[in-house]
Amino acid sequence: MTDTASPTPERRGGPPVGHRVAARLDRLPPSRWHRRITLVVGIGAFFDLYEIFLGGVLAAVLAEQWDLGHTAKSGVIAAGFLGMFVGANVLSVLADRWGRRRLFLVNLGLYAAFSLGCAFAPDLRWLLVLRFLSGLGLGAELVLVDTYLAELLPRAVRGRYLARAYTLGFVGVPVAALLGARLVAAHQPLGIEGWRWLLAAGALGAAFVPLMRRRLPESPRWLAVHGRGAEAERIVTGIEERVARETGTSLPSVPEAETLPERRVPLGEMFRGDQRRRTVMWWIFQVLQTVGYYGFASLAPVVLVAKGHTVTESLLYAALSFCGYPIGSALSIPLIDRFERRSLIIASALGIAGCGLAFGFASAPWAVVAFGFALTVCSNVFSNAFHVYQTEIFPTGLRSSAIGIAYSLSRLTSVVLPFVALGALTALGPAAVFTGSAGLMLLLCLDVALLGPRSTGRSLERI
Repeated sequence: MTDTASPTPERRGGPPVGHRVAARLDRLPPSRWHRRITLVVGIGAFFDLYEIFLGGVLAAVLAEQWDLGHTAKSGVIAAGFLGMFVGANVLSVLADRWGRRRLFLVNLGLYAAFSLGCAFAPDLRWLLVLRFLSGLGLGAELVLVDTYLAELLPRAVRGRYLARAYTLGFVGVPVAALLGARLVAAHQPLGIEGWRWLLAAGALGAAFVPLMRRRLPESPRWLAVHGRGAEAERIVTGIEERVARETGTSLPSVPEAETLPERRVPLGEMFRGDQRRRTVMWWIFQVLQTVGYYGFASLAPVVLVAKGHTVTESLLYAALSFCGYPIGSALSIPLIDRFERRSLIIASALGIAGCGLAFGFASAPWAVVAFGFALTVCSNVFSNAFHVYQTEIFPTGLRSSAIGIAYSLSRLTSVVLPFVALGALTALGPAAVFTGSAGLMLLLCLDVALLGPRSTGRSLERI
């Protein structure tokens, strides 16, 4: 049992526990332990991103096999995102109340169970219900990836290591498309339709991740904010011992922690003072980025079919384009701590807008793949920069809640997007759809430039 009643230096007049814990974590040199937790968290991100980008693959495949119309295709894409919207609001708030680690053990387990159920769905109605429920489990996964790693990693490598986790995660995107193309071409491996294998593969892989995560510690920053200072310091001491043993050197001295008010932060704090400006900026950002970022990934196979390519060709071209996701994520690693996060977001958003326009007007297969690939490279420099940035602009007491509620707006936009975008695609064509998307990305750049604070290289407690 945790001895929460034992005296701490804070009670004896020292600096607040949270700031002392933060100073001890931030001054650690990167070690195998930091790389190991990044790997475990990144594997979880793999299945989240695999599922997110699976919607477009399923819509393209089932439109042909089940003779789906416009609304039904949109529903296949939207159902998972609707579940993620609910899950992001509920599970991310619970992560601020119950702890990062506990929710880490819950969310992928829920996804695995219901995604496996999707593989056995007898008809469209059951598929939509089960995809909603599997999305519910994934709602807070990326929020927790960002929050957990940001609170444990030293500030000097926070951006790079988060980018490494997402580089591993984004391997799931081309895997979803490549598996889709191969399984559709194979028709019915072992007598089972290919799209069912796609869902089963994601579910069975994700089921092992909670077992790996059982060895992860709770976030000491979260424990300190919730009055469990003795437990937080005990975990930090264990981390320091592992890092010292693995690096074989003495640890740097702990810098004097700045004494600032430390308290649990009510949810309403999001709408007061400086936090209100950041909340408004990030809500606008999440709605706009969904169109430029997830719009391409979730709709690309359907757009390519609309351009006159077969389903198999469309999945192959999409898979080749999607190879830019892990490459763009890897490219962001040396950039993300070298350039101001806000500037990197704006520059890569402009790249998404330009490449999206070129993709919308492209007709030759080589041009479709080339501009799609360039768009996805830009997309993941953009994505990694904003995933790190959002962890830095909200305090520990409401970090998961603030990020999760804003993130849920992107999931809600993703629910509406297929119905609007597929209607516009039918009526106006791909070029018009991507022209509109480029315009929204320009608005996003203005939002971040005018309202976003600087954050690179600063302690979470000082931003």
